[in-house]
Amino acid sequence: MKVDFELGHTNLIVTACMRYRLLRNQAAYVLATAYWETAHTMEPVKEAFWLSEDWRKENLRYYPWYGRGFVQLTWERNYHKAGAELSVDLITDADKVMEPEISADILVVGSRDGWFTGKKLSDYITLQKSNYRGARRIINGTDKAAAIAEIAREYEEALLAEGYGLEVSPPVVDDRRDGSPPRENAAQSKTLLAQVVQWVGAGGAVSAAWFGGQSDMVQVAVIAGVVAIVVAGVVVFRERLRKWADGDR
Repeated sequence: MKVDFELGHTNLIVTACMRYRLLRNQAAYVLATAYWETAHTMEPVKEAFWLSEDWRKENLRYYPWYGRGFVQLTWERNYHKAGAELSVDLITDADKVMEPEISADILVVGSRDGWFTGKKLSDYITLQKSNYRGARRIINGTDKAAAIAEIAREYEEALLAEGYGLEVSPPVVDDRRDGSPPRENAAQSKTLLAQVVQWVGAGGAVSAAWFGGQSDMVQVAVIAGVVAIVVAGVVVFRERLRKWADGDR
């Protein structure tokens, strides 16, 4: 396929990915999901869109909670879940899922937080890994996993070319549903990992002379202790950073 950001509502989905702070590879998988589930149109569609509403009523046991939108939201419990999370009434009027902005939020937040199957983006796609085949479990088991994974790789290359995830300064995000002001959010990068590497390297340089006069067992014990302290510090620091980003001071 040739990635086209002008196709359907592709740019709307990209904007939602940025607003909800998805990594570039996570955004790529979300776009690939939408591309597949909408029959390559990037438009919200209804399940079996080529057939009539009468056909759906007579043949789909979960009617009227059949697949709609960019991600084919299905089953009444999922309509309840999405509506509650987004503060939108999707029960009185299930067709509101067909509104592009609502559909994009369902696709992005639902994938990020695991609304559909209990599996979420971070289970398969992080800064360290892009398990695009496994990520199909976020939506629908392993159905067409390989084909969608290939599409995700193409979207990732296109997003990189567009500069997604390469912000020079932290983006301002506005995803608070309580109406409070937007907040700055730390850019998603490998900066923390790089800093840890620098710390370890510096510590190694300082202690090299001392280690030279110690036994192998002492050196191993000291190294293990240093690594444990660094790892614990990183975990605590990341948790504090997450709380700060969530507004918890």
